[in-house]
Amino acid sequence: MYRRIACVLLMLLVVAVSSGTAQDSENVLVMARAADTTGLDPHTQTAFASFRLLELIYEPLVDLDADLNIIPALAESWEFNDDATVLTLNLRPGVTFHDGSAMTAEDVRASFERILDEETGAAARANYLSIESIDTPDDMTVIFNLSEPDVPLLTALATTNAAIVPSEMVESGDFSSGAVGTGPFILDSWIPEERTILSANPNWWGEGPFIEGVEIRIIPDEASILAALRAGEIDFALLNDPLIATLLIGDESVVLNRVPAIAYHVLQLNASREPMDVLEVRQAMACAIDRQEVLDTASLGEGTVTGPLTIPAYAVPLEEYFCYEKDLDRARELLAQAGYADGFTLNVIAATGEPPTALSEAQNIQAQLAEIGINIEIEVLELSVYVDRWLAADFDAAVALNGGRPDPYTMYARYWTKTGNLQGVAGYIDDTLDSLMAQGKAETDPAARYQIFADFQKHLVEMAPWIWLYNGFEYTAHQPYVQGFVPSPTDSLVSFRQVRLE
Repeated sequence: MYRRIACVLLMLLVVAVSSGTAQDSENVLVMARAADTTGLDPHTQTAFASFRLLELIYEPLVDLDADLNIIPALAESWEFNDDATVLTLNLRPGVTFHDGSAMTAEDVRASFERILDEETGAAARANYLSIESIDTPDDMTVIFNLSEPDVPLLTALATTNAAIVPSEMVESGDFSSGAVGTGPFILDSWIPEERTILSANPNWWGEGPFIEGVEIRIIPDEASILAALRAGEIDFALLNDPLIATLLIGDESVVLNRVPAIAYHVLQLNASREPMDVLEVRQAMACAIDRQEVLDTASLGEGTVTGPLTIPAYAVPLEEYFCYEKDLDRARELLAQAGYADGFTLNVIAATGEPPTALSEAQNIQAQLAEIGINIEIEVLELSVYVDRWLAADFDAAVALNGGRPDPYTMYARYWTKTGNLQGVAGYIDDTLDSLMAQGKAETDPAARYQIFADFQKHLVEMAPWIWLYNGFEYTAHQPYVQGFVPSPTDSLVSFRQVRLE
């Protein structure tokens, strides 16, 4: 144990010094992106920018492939009992943390006890509340004993928010200055809002990595990222702005990856504040917004108008939703019923950079809601400030880009259940939503499960605590000599472990 603590302290010192050697090699992937990570704690981060770094350093028990299928990661096999109340996972042997110590069942137990501890503020805590106890009969076996059947639990494990960390790191509680994972890359240095240096983990359990490291440069202007890519100054670009990414269509000098995203753009209304606590007010706003116009204006039409679930298998025809066609007469009628015929003023927060379309979305919504007398005041915030305000539900309304999941329950349990750890951010809950989520969690029949979540979506849209807008595309671009990268609908960069610079 003392050896591991010493190694952890050494790594923290390396990060603090902000020195690294990976960038000195020609076999290093140089990547640019506009937004930096907002922290190093894999269990508490919510920003996409954080995931894109931490998923290279940390690993969960299971992962998702590019088709959103569950695949082995730190667990090489697993099995539910007959009634889905016990999940047994067999850990991959020979896995070590970056400090050289072995990853064991004790580290898994400690990681999930930390996630389940409400004081941790774990982002995905609501997805694991069925875990009643954790048994570790030996170093390579973990048994989750569940309080109820929980089929979606396995999918819920496939996230950086459920990454396995050293048990000693849990005991120390220090996740702010260093990162000790099992992943294919080791954090050498992090200079916030400037540069991150990762080196290849020579002891990674998988085949790879085939590059010596990754250098991540923060360039806030994506037009500058595009120019650097075309000039050959960088190897890889993570792009979020469709206005920039689409400029690469037809450009044969670089490779553009464009895949439909399961993340969704949404206007979150804080239904715990006046006047959004009145149903008719929220419904009036939903009726007044032309979602296709928001998509066309902010993202050049690069995407699809969507309901709450962006997973194709759970899609509901848009015409079945409440007021998905713009209807100003109905919107004005609803406002009058609520006692706000003359409208009101609303503050809306939007982040810089995540997504880059946030301000355009807010401005278009501002123009559309003005037609029914609602005055929108837009407050643009730096991403880190926005995340803090968002987590504290310190807003009247927020333009947001939220992550999708391959399972409906794991996608929304943190928001739309009474025990959800982000219920305060959601700002609204009722018995119907909570009951439907519980039913969907326990149901195993695909047809019955589809109907449950169809009812869930229709009720959620009618109650209008949020106004779902659209889902777009995930864009990455790279030089032709970057081989082996596999784009994902989750925007994941985990395939960096297989990338080669030919």
